Amino acid sequence: MRVRDRAGEGRRAEPAADVPRVLVVTNDFPPRVGGVQQYVWNLVRRLPEDRVSVLAPNWVNWRDHDRAQPFPVHRWPSTFLWPTDALARRVRTLVREHRADVILFGHGFPLPLLVPDLLKREVPSVILTHGAEVWLARAPGLSAAMRRGFAAAREVTAVSRYTARALRPLVPLTVPFSVLPPAIDAERFSPSADGSERRRRFGMEGRKVLVCVSRLVPRKGQDALIRAMPLVRQLVPDAALLLVGGGPYRSRLEALAATAPPDSLVFAGEVPDEDLASCYAAGDLFAMPCRSRWGGLEVEGFGIVFLEAAGVGKAVVAGRSGGAEEAVEDGVTGVLVEGGEPKAVALAVSRLLRDPDLLARMGAAGRARVEAGFTWGVRTDRLIGILSRAAG
Repeated sequence: MRVRDRAGEGRRAEPAADVPRVLVVTNDFPPRVGGVQQYVWNLVRRLPEDRVSVLAPNWVNWRDHDRAQPFPVHRWPSTFLWPTDALARRVRTLVREHRADVILFGHGFPLPLLVPDLLKREVPSVILTHGAEVWLARAPGLSAAMRRGFAAAREVTAVSRYTARALRPLVPLTVPFSVLPPAIDAERFSPSADGSERRRRFGMEGRKVLVCVSRLVPRKGQDALIRAMPLVRQLVPDAALLLVGGGPYRSRLEALAATAPPDSLVFAGEVPDEDLASCYAAGDLFAMPCRSRWGGLEVEGFGIVFLEAAGVGKAVVAGRSGGAEEAVEDGVTGVLVEGGEPKAVALAVSRLLRDPDLLARMGAAGRARVEAGFTWGVRTDRLIGILSRAAG
């Protein structure tokens, strides 16, 4: 049977009768904003709508979001789901109500602590893991709890080979452990996206624009981009930096911006998800020089923004952190740098901005790589196979 997902991207799916009924239990779900939320959301919304139901926290504007969904979304009264007895009872009730064959947990901690209890009641589970579990796994008490949850699951997934290697000691060899990288909507994030209105709005017409789309947190490296701008402007006099996103680091970054050359950067703030493609298109080059922090406890799990930028046909500059090295093919779709070194960031950015032919080649290679293996249709088909195995 052919399924066409809501953005128009066609994909092959198994007949609905062969897809197990899935109850998704997750703290990471829209309208909350973030990379993990988008990962879970894009997988779930492409499952056959009569085979999926969701339990998620109460979040601002959830009613408008849930009303538009073709599948049931149940909201917990608080803004975070903890693995309490009350939540366990609610999960078991929803399993019966929706006749779920398998439970899909959206994160590796803390909700999978419910898995051993559910296993006793013969409810199989699949656990998705991302980047945050890497540092959680290094805390003795938390790692022991995660190990118990993973051991009782039917299958565990990781967003990158890096996170799979880091978490492998916690997953028994008897439990299948798959790599399920992020993907993008290749029709929405495409070279046809138009960024001209964004350039006009921020006064960047006719300039070499470096764009970063991400939450404003230290790990993402926006501070390195700001510190790089004096050297970038020496080498590329008309260069400008567009920072898209919000977060707790904004006030620190705004203070740091005083050290940048005048008229060299703009804070665009958060934008609606439907406007993201035009933000990437507004740039000549995308950069997010992420870096590992706290001795490797905090890392980039993968970096879906690198795929989104590549989908729009943009070359990228990425920091060497965790799974980011798998999201970018160094020297082919972009350049990998040490994200904690502003000079290295500045030299990489300037080299690309001064070479339009290289920008075009890397952008085209990135787009081709996305089309070949990083679309949600392909990824959801893999998830269906995982869920079917787990349901047995």
